[in-house]
Amino acid sequence: METELKGSFTELRKALFQLNTKDASLLTMAQALLRWHDAHQFCSRSGQPTKKNMAGSKRVCPSSKIIYYPQMAPVVITLVSDGTRCLLARQSSFPKGMYSALAGFCDIGESLEEAVRREVAEEVGLEVERLQYSASQHWPFPNSSLMIACHATVQPGQTEIQVNLKELEAAGWFSHDEVATALRKNNPYTQQQYGTFWLPPKLAIAHQLIKEWVEKPPCSTLPA
Repeated sequence: METELKGSFTELRKALFQLNTKDASLLTMAQALLRWHDAHQFCSRSGQPTKKNMAGSKRVCPSSKIIYYPQMAPVVITLVSDGTRCLLARQSSFPKGMYSALAGFCDIGESLEEAVRREVAEEVGLEVERLQYSASQHWPFPNSSLMIACHATVQPGQTEIQVNLKELEAAGWFSHDEVATALRKNNPYTQQQYGTFWLPPKLAIAHQLIKEWVEKPPCSTLPA
């Protein structure tokens, strides 16, 4: 197929650096649906095979009549700032040199605000003072997630980081100039040069969250 189409297959994460918004949305939705159908071929109550409808938007168990719909897991992704700097972190699974905002799954029974406070405290040992909602996005990694992006601030005198090494490989404060420079860097995948510090692709909500902070630090905030 690669020979016939005069191209080559690549990982979806790398493809997101090269796709436009429309194509990326279609591709990630298709990937999410295919993965969901593959993992939900049997009814959890009857154990019988389920059947998908023509559009592929649901699966039905002919035995129990239960209808199954694709699900997304809510994830809070938070850019923490102390007013002049923002906090970025990386997991060991990230490509070399890439840093991003803090992120974590919402627990059952949690509000978004509670999830933000818990995740920030667990991963870097900081107490959120205020937070502001930014935007949301479907994200296909590691499974289908609804990314809920927020800006959060901590008190300037309470910025000492305690990195949870079970969750993160590293975390640190970055100045406005450092982050602005990283935003201007080209795609490290196509250049095959990682450098020392780069950010998620433009299509990722983490990139947009960081760009918002660089261009106009949020000033209208709500108590966390």
